[in-house]
Amino acid sequence: MIKENQKIFNAILAVIDAGICFLSIVLAFLFHFLNYHGSFYIGLNYYLKLMLYIIPAYFLIYNYFNLHDSFRHKSLISEIGKIFQSNFIGVIFIFVLVFFLKEVHVSRMVIILYGFINILLTSLSRVALRKILRKMRAKGYNLKHLLLVGWNEVSAEFYDKVGSNRNLGYDFVGYLSHSKVNTAGRKIAYAGGFGTLPSLLEKKGIDEVIISLDFNEFSELGNIIEVCEKAGVKSNLLPFYTKYLPTKPYIDEVEGMPLINIRKIPLDNMLNSFCKRLLDITASLFALILFSPILLITAIGVKLTSPGPVIYKQERIGRNKHPFKMYKFRSMKMEDGHSDMTTWGTKDDDRRTKFGSFIRKCSIDELPQLINVLKGDMSLVGPRPERPFFVDKFRDEIPLYMLKHLVRPGITGWAQVNGWRGDTSIEERIKCDIYYIENWTFLLDIKILFLTVFKGFVNHSEEI
Repeated sequence: MIKENQKIFNAILAVIDAGICFLSIVLAFLFHFLNYHGSFYIGLNYYLKLMLYIIPAYFLIYNYFNLHDSFRHKSLISEIGKIFQSNFIGVIFIFVLVFFLKEVHVSRMVIILYGFINILLTSLSRVALRKILRKMRAKGYNLKHLLLVGWNEVSAEFYDKVGSNRNLGYDFVGYLSHSKVNTAGRKIAYAGGFGTLPSLLEKKGIDEVIISLDFNEFSELGNIIEVCEKAGVKSNLLPFYTKYLPTKPYIDEVEGMPLINIRKIPLDNMLNSFCKRLLDITASLFALILFSPILLITAIGVKLTSPGPVIYKQERIGRNKHPFKMYKFRSMKMEDGHSDMTTWGTKDDDRRTKFGSFIRKCSIDELPQLINVLKGDMSLVGPRPERPFFVDKFRDEIPLYMLKHLVRPGITGWAQVNGWRGDTSIEERIKCDIYYIENWTFLLDIKILFLTVFKGFVNHSEEI
């Protein structure tokens, strides 16, 4: 039933998008010629006729970017990013179309406005649809029924995570195992052994099968997949080694043999890296100019309230494990020795000056790191860099810790905007850092920067 519903939903989505295209061109025409009282070389009718060519093209473009597929698994920011990309291509198509139609009086501004309006309205429609579907799923509608084949730590974790978010719209029919096992109080039914799978799938109450076998059960994988395919039910693999896989595995191919790339880093792509670096340079230059009065006042304040240098330089470990000097406004009293390299700052650290406590609370002490960004030591967004002592300490204590050094460290990051900053869980911080590294997009950087601004650049118990 869920497949039929999905087809209907996809068709409705395509109709909505077509309607938005029509509405966008009308609004673009009206906005551009709002105060125009003369006669038009080309009226609105001509632009509406163009939609007979444009809408089929947009249908193909949107399908290419999977914008008419189920977004049950997709993040909203990823969806909006694809809407941007689709409309960029769509606007180029319209300009090419007009060129071949040899109509010189078509307004370029109307076409550009059309693109922006279409992005806005399509994005808003996706937000509204998601909210509607979430409310429906919370009430038990539009659910996708899953059957777990195999019960182990991985499938139990999957059940917990999916079950904790009813908005996803998943319902577990039960689990299959050689024998009934202890599920630690989880409310999932034992549906029988692996041999009962064919009869269960014949009842047509199961939409997807999640196969989660232990190493000693892998010999049965082929038969289970074959049973699912005969029944026409989609199967998904949840392997026992899933903790070693990235969130979005990249599968390469060598002579027809698939190879799973364990760490596919989007920023290894030259174009992605260039775009991120361009953002860093332009934004940090702008920020240095914008905040120059604050920088000057803070420098004077540091100098007048405590003897010592204005800028505090501390060694941190950056991209590819290369050390660099990170700049901050000095917020603590000058001390002999190197205790700051092996101690963790706390909220009520008595080494702070009164002025230092103020600039740390507002994160003004971090502003000199914009110079690190310009130099290329750091990025605006990325994992926070750490001191060599703690890098050596955590690399042996925390799995995957060293992966944070695959990209440039940042002034702010995904961990920080999610509350994992300062004297908080290093494990959770690393999880956020790895998510960011594996799922980087230009729009994710923009999102993190906006969240940093809107949530407040306020520093709670930040490290030294």
